[in-house]
Amino acid sequence: MFRTALAKTSLLRNAAVKSNLPSVAAYSAPAIPQPITQPDIPYTGIFINNEFHKSESGSQFPTVNPTTGEVITLVEEGDKADVEKAVKAARKAFALNSEWRQMDAYDRGQLLNKLANLMERDKVYLASLETLDNGKPYTNSYMADVELSIRNLRYFAGWADKIHGKTIPTDGPHFAYTRHEPIGVCAQIIPWNFPLLMQAWKFGPALATGNTVVMKLAEQTPLTGLYVAKLVAEAGFPPGVVNVIPGYGPTAGAALASHMDVDKVAFTGSTQIGHLIQQAAGASNLKRVTLELGGKSPNIIFKDADLDYAVEQAHFGLFFNQGQCCCAGSRIFVEDPIYDEFVERSVERAKIRKVGNPFDFTTEQGPQVDEEQMTKILGLIDSGKSEGAKMCVGGARHGDKGYFIEPTVFADVKDHMRIAREEIFGPVQQILKFSDVHELIERANNTEYGLAAAVFTKDLDKANLFAQGLRAGTVWINCYDVLNAQTPFGGYKMSGQGRENSEYALRNYYEVKCVITKMPSKNA
Repeated sequence: MFRTALAKTSLLRNAAVKSNLPSVAAYSAPAIPQPITQPDIPYTGIFINNEFHKSESGSQFPTVNPTTGEVITLVEEGDKADVEKAVKAARKAFALNSEWRQMDAYDRGQLLNKLANLMERDKVYLASLETLDNGKPYTNSYMADVELSIRNLRYFAGWADKIHGKTIPTDGPHFAYTRHEPIGVCAQIIPWNFPLLMQAWKFGPALATGNTVVMKLAEQTPLTGLYVAKLVAEAGFPPGVVNVIPGYGPTAGAALASHMDVDKVAFTGSTQIGHLIQQAAGASNLKRVTLELGGKSPNIIFKDADLDYAVEQAHFGLFFNQGQCCCAGSRIFVEDPIYDEFVERSVERAKIRKVGNPFDFTTEQGPQVDEEQMTKILGLIDSGKSEGAKMCVGGARHGDKGYFIEPTVFADVKDHMRIAREEIFGPVQQILKFSDVHELIERANNTEYGLAAAVFTKDLDKANLFAQGLRAGTVWINCYDVLNAQTPFGGYKMSGQGRENSEYALRNYYEVKCVITKMPSKNA
């Protein structure tokens, strides 16, 4: 997501905007090695105790190339029986006298750094495999997904030996202090839109704090997560510390959420599934829960904003990653005096967005992740038309092979429309008009979500007012999608609970224990 890790690409993007050039990817190409368009796929099993296994049931499932609709390979399908094996392995690795629990915190950090080194070594392969399995442009896989995953692991590696408690002055002859202790066995369930990055976001804080992990990969995109599991073993993590299961939500995911020997579950995905995860956690052993869920983020453009810059940022904030971002700026509120020009420029920008082969360096937009997502998005586009929004460009499937959708822009969108309320998770830009600044905060907050928001203005007072008034976990001012390992990310309301990244993420993965000792009296 992100713009900081895409520093070179961002500079080139700004240059492209100023000179009305159509493609940023073409200008970043010299800095990126050529992809492996047909990468070998040696790892398709269930990873437990640093080894790959067949599924207990003997079942497999296909993972599909979204660019062509063809099956890439078959992957072992983990279910409840495989979850049971993985949790037992993780519990054993977490035992008080285990190698992992006795390991110096500095050495835990070194293992995370070694994993990052191995990902750096295999960066081209990982980016190529991500593009094959997910469909995102290779330039994004390389510059964003892999690069940010490496940075995230290195960031949390640095925290490993800096997680400590406090001494507390108390009444009477007592010595009190706190310990920050790992929670235990952590189930982690990640989505398909950023497979490598979400894996790193989950691994980093959990392992830095000394927990053990059972991760369920998204069934749409399991390949890079399984390859990283192989790198976990190569890095030297003790067996059972990291276990990785490819499988489906209703079987493997549900088994983890309800497992009585799992101490915490962290989930990134839809709000609908987040409800089920939390219910299962509560109905079982009240395991700790963190959720990073959906969004319908407002992006507010005031009339005093730099219009060229705001148009490009709004375009990036919506269309990046095929629109498959939980924090996408999908409700663009534009002030009345510049509304028509903003729409016109946004349409022209969408028209020159290059859609096609994700291994082509000039491609900006690849396919949606699968046919189900493509069909859902096209259905929401139809709802926008039927409810009276003005479709200015796009609105249909792109080509007849793979799961591509034309970059789509709607104008004259009203707050009550489905496309203004539901998370589309696709390349569909909705532009709304506002005149009354005093009503705008209420309109922007009139959603069940609260993940992100942005404000574009040269007026510092307006920027500060909206930064305070918008109910969202992240508010960007004159930028979009700037996310770093050291900045927290998470949502208000039904966008979730807890925070990913930064020091705040560590709090999701440790318990605070208070130890109080009676001191000997002066007469003893």
